[in-house]
Amino acid sequence: MLAAARSAFERSENLLDAFFGGADNPLRHLGALGLYFLWILVASGLYLYIVLDTSIEGVYSSIGWLSREQWYLGGVLRSLHRYAADAFVIVMFLHLLREWAYGRYHGFRLYSWVTGVPLIWLVYISGIGGYWIVWDRLAQFSAIATTELFDWLPIFSEPAARNFLAPDSVNDRLFTVLVFIHIGVPLMLILGLWAHVNRISRVDYLPSRRVMLASFGVFLLLAAIKPALSDAPADLALVPVNLRIDWFFLFLHPLTDLTSPAAVWTLIFGATILLLALPFLPHPRANPIAVVDAPNCNGCSRCHADCPYEAITMAPHPDKRAHQIAIVDADLCAGCGICAGSCPSSTPFRSQQRLVTGIDMPQQPVDLLRRQLESQLAALVGRTRLVVFGCDQGADVRPLAADDTVAMSLICAGMLPPSFVEYALRSGADGVVVAGCRDGGCEFRLGMEWTRERLTRRREPELRALVPLERIAVVPVARGEQQQLAAAVAAFRNRLESQGEAARRPPAYSRRNHA
Repeated sequence: MLAAARSAFERSENLLDAFFGGADNPLRHLGALGLYFLWILVASGLYLYIVLDTSIEGVYSSIGWLSREQWYLGGVLRSLHRYAADAFVIVMFLHLLREWAYGRYHGFRLYSWVTGVPLIWLVYISGIGGYWIVWDRLAQFSAIATTELFDWLPIFSEPAARNFLAPDSVNDRLFTVLVFIHIGVPLMLILGLWAHVNRISRVDYLPSRRVMLASFGVFLLLAAIKPALSDAPADLALVPVNLRIDWFFLFLHPLTDLTSPAAVWTLIFGATILLLALPFLPHPRANPIAVVDAPNCNGCSRCHADCPYEAITMAPHPDKRAHQIAIVDADLCAGCGICAGSCPSSTPFRSQQRLVTGIDMPQQPVDLLRRQLESQLAALVGRTRLVVFGCDQGADVRPLAADDTVAMSLICAGMLPPSFVEYALRSGADGVVVAGCRDGGCEFRLGMEWTRERLTRRREPELRALVPLERIAVVPVARGEQQQLAAAVAAFRNRLESQGEAARRPPAYSRRNHA
């Protein structure tokens, strides 16, 4: 089931990539979309609160005035508030399903998952309470259905639904409390979202500008075609009928009518407990964490700056008073190796017989990568010799291995130090291909982004200026896209061959001269 769900998301994301690209693919930026919709809700809600009359006589008419008299501003903002709330629920559940499908809910991601589950409750408390404020027939129906649902729990000494049996049982105090809840709960939601992403560095707070403009345009179009309007005013002497249910927020009410309060609470509490328990169930063994070698760590803090999950902090060096040393938090480390790719000591040009770096991955140390690269480069033959560095999380590069091609797969593309690209070119390769995840689809969030910036000399450690960029190709490919990768490598080889022999071979030199 998990594999099928992941496959479905991967196919959908790859399909949308073909139309929008990774940066504008909404499925790859669901969290950022949710935050954007939340800010639309906050901005529109502030104006709606300003013009709202919280008296029992004025609450319905003041909201109705927005839709009828001030449709060009208040009516549009009310519709934006409604549709942004529904869109927030959609992306919230898609985000949850996507993270579950990709298995991103245990290990170093446990904190984000556990802090995210209670946010679902806050969203529904705020959303359902918002429908009550309108105080139309739908609000009346929701208020009675919700209190009857809560009456099943042993909380109140008397049934709460009795407060909605007669017209004189509702007064101004109710709407003052509702407005307080509708404002206070979203503030708790914002605080909860801050906690949700607190252990993630460089959070994707907003989607791309084109995605924001497109989604905002869709909301405006919906506001024009089907504006948010109130039903008839609430009348506790009548039973509401023929209601327009918002199935994103109010689906629990029809579900309660079809089943029972006991079944609904069993579903709610059962789903919550299951989501909270998921990270603690048995899972595949996590990757070993990064290991710091004190004598080779110079305290440059590049690993600290590049870590996607803030798993690395800097502390005073035990051996060098003027330096710091990297400290790895085992609970936060993803085992991605991005830190090894950022370490200046992770260069194959060092003359050490055994290459020991400041920070490294025990399951795939930089010294092993150098030895494998050297041995495979020595066996290369052919007119145009290539080295292809791949990523275990993306398309498999190993089938590309041939007499004229070295294929090496890394834990993450971000683990590749730029000096390895130069080393391959200096050791006989005519070109280097770096294949990693698509934009926005990196398993470890920032691996491909950091790799691209390092190879284009925009991030330390950067590729040296004397290395010709035309000898390098960066190919973003998703898992299962081996054919696309093979086609890109073949096209790169043809381009190198068309440029001529002289331009393909930079002069070789020794490690000692480089060091």
